[in-house]
Amino acid sequence: MSRDRIQVTSATSEIGPVREISYIGPRGERLDSFVVHILTQLSRTRVQAMIEHGLVQVNKQRAKAGLKLSQGDRVTLEEPVLRIPQPSPEADAPTLDTLFEDDQILIINKPAGLVVHPAPGHAQGTLVDALLAQSISLPAAPDDTGPQRPGIVHRLDKDTSGLLIVAKTPGALAHLAQQFQTHTIIKCYLALVEGHLPAAEGAIDAPIGRHRQHRQRMTITAQHGRQAHTLFWVERSFSRFSLLRLQIITGRTHQIRVHLAAIGHPVAGDPIYGHNQQPEPPRLFLHAAELHFTHPLTNQEMAFTAPLPPELERFLATLH
Repeated sequence: MSRDRIQVTSATSEIGPVREISYIGPRGERLDSFVVHILTQLSRTRVQAMIEHGLVQVNKQRAKAGLKLSQGDRVTLEEPVLRIPQPSPEADAPTLDTLFEDDQILIINKPAGLVVHPAPGHAQGTLVDALLAQSISLPAAPDDTGPQRPGIVHRLDKDTSGLLIVAKTPGALAHLAQQFQTHTIIKCYLALVEGHLPAAEGAIDAPIGRHRQHRQRMTITAQHGRQAHTLFWVERSFSRFSLLRLQIITGRTHQIRVHLAAIGHPVAGDPIYGHNQQPEPPRLFLHAAELHFTHPLTNQEMAFTAPLPPELERFLATLH
């Protein structure tokens, strides 16, 4: 939902942040639908429970989820705080493949299946836990990302493997964050996709936002999406698949997976956006293969590559 449709003031409460919103959207929108667009991290079921327990009010009065809103209605949201355990060193923390380390940064070759930082449903056994288990000092994350993400300036999905930068000092964290914001860090991926693309190279420019019904999924949407830009080049073609090299200019959640699915060529092995085309790889065939950036202290140009993991190489060798 675009910001020009709402006016927001903020406060705090014992439960969590309180926001009072002056509704200026279309007449007749359901209250629960409107709140889902504001609290994008919550499912419609969670939002409906909030409304039932009085954490959402309209014009200072309790309301039902199906209430039809009118322009000028004042919607008050008392947002519950998600309690996520803080990361901590663990004896069984995974061993990391560290490609480079100095007193400012680390470059990790993340395996598939490893969650980067604690989140609802993944409280332990994360990459951050593994770093702390190695007695690596990590700077506090920016205020808007929370204490569960020390040193983390970008992430890879759980099922995506490949290169990841970790900051070890506040200065490195700020410098790298600025590089990401200005799109001067180059991140390239390898992906096996279903079918054959109509051109040897191209660009996908389409905004990405949270799916209206399926809150764990992302989708192409102009209404409340954020700009997303992906470049691709066809590296090899097979009878049913194509191997692509991709560069993401922006870094939206599930960006490559959503963009490729939107043009009819989802990533092979994608359980969310794919078609389960046979043969199917052992996991999501998406790997962060190249990383180019400027060292936050020396300003030296840094470049790293990570080859495809053995399980993906073996699957590629079976194709014709």
